[in-house]
Amino acid sequence: MEPLKHECGVAMVRLLKPLEYFQEKYGTWSVGLDELYLLMEKQHNRGQEGAGMACVKMEAQPGQDYMFRERALGSGAITEIFSNVHHSINEHPKEKVADVEYVKKNIPFAGEIYMGHLRYSTSGKKGLSYVHPFMRRNNWKARNLCLCGNFNMTNVAEIFDEIVSFGQHPRVYADTYILLEQIGHRLDRESERLFKEAREKGLVKKDITSYIEENIDIVNVLRKSCSIWDGGYVLCGMTGSGEMFAMRDPWGIRPAFWYKNEEQVVLASERPVIQTTLFLDSSEIIELQPGQALIVDRKGNVKLHQVLEPRTFAPCSFERIYFSRGNDAAIYRERKALGSQLVPSVLDAIKNDINNTVFSFIPNTAETAFYGLTEGFNRHLDTIKLNQIQTEGTNLSEERLQSILAQKVRCEKVAWKDIKMRTFIAEGNSRNDLASHVYDVTYDSLVPYKDNLVIIDDSIVRGTTLRESIIRILDKLHPKRIVIVSSAPQIRYPDYYGIDMPSLEEFIAFRATIALIHERGMQHLLRKVYNDCKEAIQHYQLHHSCSNCVTEIYQPFSDEEITLKMVDMLRAKDVEAEVSIVYQSIEGLHSACPHHPGDWYFTGNYPTPGGALRVNQAFIDYVDRNESL
Repeated sequence: MEPLKHECGVAMVRLLKPLEYFQEKYGTWSVGLDELYLLMEKQHNRGQEGAGMACVKMEAQPGQDYMFRERALGSGAITEIFSNVHHSINEHPKEKVADVEYVKKNIPFAGEIYMGHLRYSTSGKKGLSYVHPFMRRNNWKARNLCLCGNFNMTNVAEIFDEIVSFGQHPRVYADTYILLEQIGHRLDRESERLFKEAREKGLVKKDITSYIEENIDIVNVLRKSCSIWDGGYVLCGMTGSGEMFAMRDPWGIRPAFWYKNEEQVVLASERPVIQTTLFLDSSEIIELQPGQALIVDRKGNVKLHQVLEPRTFAPCSFERIYFSRGNDAAIYRERKALGSQLVPSVLDAIKNDINNTVFSFIPNTAETAFYGLTEGFNRHLDTIKLNQIQTEGTNLSEERLQSILAQKVRCEKVAWKDIKMRTFIAEGNSRNDLASHVYDVTYDSLVPYKDNLVIIDDSIVRGTTLRESIIRILDKLHPKRIVIVSSAPQIRYPDYYGIDMPSLEEFIAFRATIALIHERGMQHLLRKVYNDCKEAIQHYQLHHSCSNCVTEIYQPFSDEEITLKMVDMLRAKDVEAEVSIVYQSIEGLHSACPHHPGDWYFTGNYPTPGGALRVNQAFIDYVDRNESL
């Protein structure tokens, strides 16, 4: 209901056959370009602030460009960049476009390696200059580097200091720029190493260049660059000489999947994207493992390398709850499971009154969890029916039997996402009034003052939309009770690995906990946690390890106490219905998503020292901004 912006999406295509092969077999040389478009369009959910793509020509001659890039801003960026690319193609006569030799010499983006990126800003920095891919140019092909990624580094300052210590002067203080310079520096050193090696072998001039391009060790470049990285990442790159790589963080926080056949290698952030684009079975697609790099050298040899040893296994659970496309078979099952296991808690909330309860969902993010919830209730109702039939036995009349069998879960589409309200045009109370119209309801979909209304969402973040829109608009139907169900646990902590989440004090769970602390006269706890956070940061600076001290503020309170306080804060005075909130448990999350244990948003268990460092600093900043605490 309050959309979180995802970190980003990546896509790569490496053709393993010459363009002539594709022209002859498929009637077009642009197979790689077309596939990149599909891979990006089908990941549009992962980034709508901008998009970019790049291409490397493997057979360009001196005097011909060989690395191309196109970028654009806005939700229509994919269409814009590919329209521009095709416009540059269509400037040439049709018969020439079908001539591969002509194409390779004269048409941009007619290459063998393609890279695409969809961006959501996670640093607050916007504009075309921050849209991936980033390029580092050089007159030597092997030193040209193009980089994009789905990532956020928590220790940018350390990486920055390292490259400055080498004498570099980065122009921008942002993790992508800094990684570009860091990896670029290592690529330069690798080229210099090979130059010396070639000279020792007696090679001269062009032979030296060929030796360098044929022997670049990208694994060596990555290994010397990534040892200090702290964060969640899938980093993708290609060089001007034809090396392609993609590397996943050693905690497995961010996802990547790849596929290879005799014609191509394809990589994307999500499995079903590759499935749909290439008409594959899910078993044919391979997940890139933590700390692993997929390398395709300029000759087309494909290898996997364990660049970093795997660390604490912590793939992002929010990928499963919310971000990834729901048509992935495993994700679909998991989201249904998240809904179905909430049945006991919802039963308590409605006091077991199934007959007078209507079930619905917040469109459209929680629809799959809704199916799981209602299936769970149907199973529960089947058990009740069976017990009634067995209890009443031979005394059961046909009318009574029909009455028992007629019991069913009542499902309605109660809430509708109306239009994208432009609430920024108003201020104060006017803004809140406009926000209340973001959703609409199906009138007469429940019995006024008699029916409970259970409505499920994937998560509750700030609570603003709940208070200003959802609860108020649902109250117009006059339910006896409104039960808001979250398929995710309470979100208590920001993400620092690539998801654009609110700051600490914007989380309704955090605000409710602070309110309880004040109500119970426990302000000393805030000062203690403040001091503990400062000590933890000092410890990090000495030992590069850190614990999350912010967890201490939640310890005096049960989940139920915090939830009740949230209800008190979110239920406006003019709402008539009783309101309650049901959250997923941490145990329920792990039961539904057993292979994605990364749960730091809910538990504060950040898998990397940098995550804990950042949340401690966030709490210090919060207290400093609120001196009355």
